[in-house]
Amino acid sequence: MKKKRLLVLCLTLVMILTLASCGGEDAESSSSSVLAEPSAPDDSPEDGKSWAVYWYLCGSDLESNGGFASIDLSEMMEVELPEDVTVVIQTGGAAAWQNELMDPGKLQRWVYNSEGLSLIEEAETADMGDAQTLYEFLDFADTNYPADKVAVTFWNHGGGSVSGAAFDELYGLDSLDLAEMYQAFNEVWPANADNPALELVGFDTCLMATIDVAAVFQNFAKYLVASEELEPGNGWLYSGWLAELAQNPDMDGDSLGIAICNAYYEGCEAVGTEGQTTLSVTDLTKLTPLLEAYEAFGQEAFVAAAEDPGFFAQLGRAAAQSENYGGNTREQGYTNMVDLGHLARQTAWMLPSAQGVCDALADCVIYQVGGPYRAEATGLSCYYSYSGDVDDFNGYANVGAGLAFKQLFAYGLTGELGAGGEEYLSSLDIQELPDVPTLADTDWDGAALDVNDEGAAFLTLGPEAENILSGIGFSLFYVDEESDQMMFLGTDNDMEADWENGIFYDNFRGVWGAIDGCIVYMELSFEGDGYNLYSIPILLNGEEYNLQVAYDFSDQTWSILGASQGLDESGMASKELRLLSEGDVITTIWQLSSFSGDDDFEMYAAEELTVTADTSFGEVSLPDGQYGMVFEMRDFAENYVYSDAVLFDCAGGEIFTNVY
Repeated sequence: MKKKRLLVLCLTLVMILTLASCGGEDAESSSSSVLAEPSAPDDSPEDGKSWAVYWYLCGSDLESNGGFASIDLSEMMEVELPEDVTVVIQTGGAAAWQNELMDPGKLQRWVYNSEGLSLIEEAETADMGDAQTLYEFLDFADTNYPADKVAVTFWNHGGGSVSGAAFDELYGLDSLDLAEMYQAFNEVWPANADNPALELVGFDTCLMATIDVAAVFQNFAKYLVASEELEPGNGWLYSGWLAELAQNPDMDGDSLGIAICNAYYEGCEAVGTEGQTTLSVTDLTKLTPLLEAYEAFGQEAFVAAAEDPGFFAQLGRAAAQSENYGGNTREQGYTNMVDLGHLARQTAWMLPSAQGVCDALADCVIYQVGGPYRAEATGLSCYYSYSGDVDDFNGYANVGAGLAFKQLFAYGLTGELGAGGEEYLSSLDIQELPDVPTLADTDWDGAALDVNDEGAAFLTLGPEAENILSGIGFSLFYVDEESDQMMFLGTDNDMEADWENGIFYDNFRGVWGAIDGCIVYMELSFEGDGYNLYSIPILLNGEEYNLQVAYDFSDQTWSILGASQGLDESGMASKELRLLSEGDVITTIWQLSSFSGDDDFEMYAAEELTVTADTSFGEVSLPDGQYGMVFEMRDFAENYVYSDAVLFDCAGGEIFTNVY
């Protein structure tokens, strides 16, 4: 993506030459052989000036399929390091390496310093997603390559607060969760939030700039560098930030974090992947006030819900309009991560404690970079159950920071409290909890639609809708009654809502999204004030992807941001944002079912087109024919019901609507 395959070949050549000159040519030992003795600590650098970066490089499919780790190693080797800067690297976790030196059958340790790259130690492969493997690397690096200032960085996929990072391709995509990370770090550097041992912990992964990650690492480091959103495949620009460290090794962790952010964004701009990028530097020494504000925020939300469970619906509507990361749609999967500051701003009208969250965030997030379609990012995300999945929530409850939001989500999703719930209620002087209203309590499934004089379909639910619905939108279908087929075209929110009276009007204009004029299935993934984001399932050169597109309200334009592969079953987020290239073949995907039956929709390939320099996304008028629309209602626990259908005919650019 960012580099041509030539760079991987260059890496191989440079590493061969470097190892030959450094005495590291004996690379054929089989098990646990030490190839070069770890260097004794060098006392020559000035006190307080030496730096070490301990790089935990779990290659995974990013390396075996795309060579992205090799590319970043090549970037590192563009930098000539001074004597007082050392990079210690552990490589593993990939089925194949796109260079001739790293061995996928071994766990290998390397040192890059003023003398070049050396293979120091290797052993039989071990699970990079296991706490013991991480501990042994950190202990080795700390013992043999201590420095006045140390940064620990992770390279791999990330999955947010629940799934963690470092998914090992050789061990069933096992990953390090936050508890395992804490365990490994604590064995080497006993937890001390008042005087943390490390300058910086960084994640060159997706989704790890969360308040829960920050809460873990405030015990070990002064600064956290991580991304709220998915990272594109180009990732951090190692030739940029490492060069700054080489030129200024007396910098502190905050300056290094800023250098990492700036180099990352510059690298993304250079290859066109900056649209949805995020990267932030959090001062973990200032995190405690944020954790306290976050707990007060959750407690106020819990009390509000206990007084009026209709609060859950209001919270759900606020979360739907808050910037969230990793997709959070049925097609892409759910990371359940939302920007903490944006969620606080969206709920400040009903939760005064939200202002405390915003203030504390502004104090501890000292720097961030972000693309135009991540304009609301404040540097740290938090958990929100977009999926309504209780198992996922239980995973969060085991690792998440604080107590209040865990009890709030347990109450909202299950109607009951989590562990310690009785004591929690007692601490808030709450005697009992009322039932949470859900769509199961209504008769709205199949609710009738009406059509007004202007031909707009509308749904009347009444004032209680405000206390039940977390969202409402519409689904669009193409209908061919003659052949008994119905094609699902996707979802959107182009509606007008009268929440006070519970009346909802469609604002449909007879247009739909299309790639080069080919109509596609599309899902709304974020509804914001300045822009909407959509996800479009496609085949890209025969592989399954979700095309990411944005609609900007200010200039009424559409943009193609790239294609990603979403989450897999392990919770691992695809790191590669794949830009479209001339000659790529896109196959549009639609969903088809019978019109008369109740069979499920099935995906099938529709049209095939070849990407050109002029390929674009935009709206086109629906072709003449018959279409159907249903209103889709959802509650806080992500239960759905659907209205009755309204059918309309498109002919010559006009819409003729009838209630079906």
